[in-house]
Amino acid sequence: MLQWKTAEQAFRHILNIVDYSKYVMKPLLGDKYVHSGEVVKLPLDFVRQLSLKVQQERPELRCDKVMDTFSGCGLCLPNLTQLPLHHIRDHRPPICVEIKGGELIYSCQDDAKQQPDLKDLLQHLRPYFPHGNSLYNGHQSGKVILNEFIQVICSALLSGGDTNRSGEPRKVHLSESGLYCEASPFPRDLLRNGNHSLPKDSVLAKILQVQILDNLDIEGIYPLFKRVEQYLEEFPKERNRLQVDGPHTESFMDMVKNCPTEDDGSVEYAIGKVHQYRVAMTAKDCSIMITFAPCGEDDEEHQPNLEIQPTKPRFTYSVSILDLDPKPYEGIPHQFKLDTKIVNYYLRSTQTPPLSGLYNERQECMLLFHAV
Repeated sequence: MLQWKTAEQAFRHILNIVDYSKYVMKPLLGDKYVHSGEVVKLPLDFVRQLSLKVQQERPELRCDKVMDTFSGCGLCLPNLTQLPLHHIRDHRPPICVEIKGGELIYSCQDDAKQQPDLKDLLQHLRPYFPHGNSLYNGHQSGKVILNEFIQVICSALLSGGDTNRSGEPRKVHLSESGLYCEASPFPRDLLRNGNHSLPKDSVLAKILQVQILDNLDIEGIYPLFKRVEQYLEEFPKERNRLQVDGPHTESFMDMVKNCPTEDDGSVEYAIGKVHQYRVAMTAKDCSIMITFAPCGEDDEEHQPNLEIQPTKPRFTYSVSILDLDPKPYEGIPHQFKLDTKIVNYYLRSTQTPPLSGLYNERQECMLLFHAV
């Protein structure tokens, strides 16, 4: 959360997030993946204590972020780290992982301590993959467990969920996974047949579908942003009609879906593409949370004397998409400037500078002549 001038502004901001999730992201990503939540009031003392605790745990790059500690407004979401109790007939607690920015964050509910290294992660995973511990009589068992853990995660990410639309957790059997490339979780047979599409209705396919709404990238969006800005300078009252600042309702969603495919020079096309870009950026910055637990009814007594266990574990799991805040309209110039800096730096680092510029960049260089 950000600091706002008044409590009313903070309240409207959170309501805007709820509307954006409900009317924009949920129709695009699917009801079973998106949870809109509700706005609640919290005791200020609790919020201040929470802010101090969170600030201490922030990575260095995010230390400039601060929570709203005076409005008392918060967004209440369901506890996505738990599964319905009637689906868990096992003494082992659920495991929750979050995928954000290409990184996986692991958490086990029976231990609030952060996992500092791979050894501790394996220690937590061993009870969930008991056959992996004895598959090689202890040799390379850690690698086997990690591979199976990754397969379970990939199965959840690639599952279409067509067989279960009631919101109930889905099940996956580890042996149901297809052939996997060592460098990629995607099935080899699909790649051989030239089919690079993700399974229909999988969470990855849903996210990708929203991400590709941005088909111009920031270089193409920025001129359209300038067109909108110029129009608003002449007609400032049109800002509400174009829904630059929201509200993010069905009409906003209509502008995203019904944007003209060809640039006719109109402000409607420009604002439509800008809105599509903002929605796509939300999908590019989202998090995926997967919670899974062993299916107790399929458990069999572990037999350590067997070299290879007869069955592999099944898991009940649920998948959710988080961090779906709307990206600010005013952030587009900053994004364009940042993108320009990145591109220029890349060009400077990969291209050989012209000879005429070598001396200018290295003033300390001297050319010495020695008699021979």
